[in-house]
Amino acid sequence: MNKIFKTLDEQISILEDKGMIIDDVISAKEILLRENYFFISGYRTLFIKSPVDKTFVPGASFRELYGVFSFDRQVRNILFKNILILENNLKSIISYHLSRTYGIKENDYLNPNNFNNHPTKRSQINDLIQKMKRQIRVNTNSHTATAHYSNNYGYIPLWIAVKVLSFGIVSELFLILKPSDQEEIAKFFDVSAKDLATYLPILANYRNLCAHEEILFDHRVQRKIDDTIFHESLEIPKIDEEYIYGKDDMFALIIILRQLLREDDFRYLIKELDYEINALSGKLESISIGKVLDKMGFPANYLKIEGMKK
Repeated sequence: MNKIFKTLDEQISILEDKGMIIDDVISAKEILLRENYFFISGYRTLFIKSPVDKTFVPGASFRELYGVFSFDRQVRNILFKNILILENNLKSIISYHLSRTYGIKENDYLNPNNFNNHPTKRSQINDLIQKMKRQIRVNTNSHTATAHYSNNYGYIPLWIAVKVLSFGIVSELFLILKPSDQEEIAKFFDVSAKDLATYLPILANYRNLCAHEEILFDHRVQRKIDDTIFHESLEIPKIDEEYIYGKDDMFALIIILRQLLREDDFRYLIKELDYEINALSGKLESISIGKVLDKMGFPANYLKIEGMKK
């Protein structure tokens, strides 16, 4: 069945008919027009009575709904800038290691023999090399550094080329490296190559969600991270022998960032998140902040992760 266009007045009526309190209709209409009804209403699951009874809990207000929307935006901004830090770190470390090991020209670092020679990887290697060449070629003249090297030296070293490669491409690059190269790169972050291979697609996924202003707070990734010392130390509850938080949710991302970011960067990240969580808590009346944290996959004692050792 096709969706039917709804005017702002009709959008307001839908919310009110389901029991939402809208104190300032003019302001609510302006917000819905500016921010998009679809995305604003994407947060309504926090305020409905049940998946069956989709009316709002008593006292649920548009002010609270918009508060959660704004909170999610602030969290996106915080996570995005920290993922960008990691993206830059990863690109720098990979380009340094591969350049030192294999050479600085495209024919050196993009030689198929430099990668994992397992038969199952052959097609993936060839595809990725072509993607990298395409991204470098398309973006060469739009980037000052790549244009400089191309015009003056006739080649683009990897430490320059990575600037025009997407995080997704660089993550794929890590996955097809020889195990010895993966271990060398993972060693910088003090994690195993296996864990880093799991973390990178998750980071790339969240990076894209943040960049495109997608709903973030209740997002779940397809691949779960392995249990860590943080799950155990935070005494996260289990169901059927599996931790209920920190596996495929936003707190899993926080655990990844705890392991890969510098101590100072992570400490600041947690302080910023805690500030936003406390600010949202002060805006909520019909539901508790605990309900939001549960949707995010955050245990109540999430702040303790900041002082924990790896």
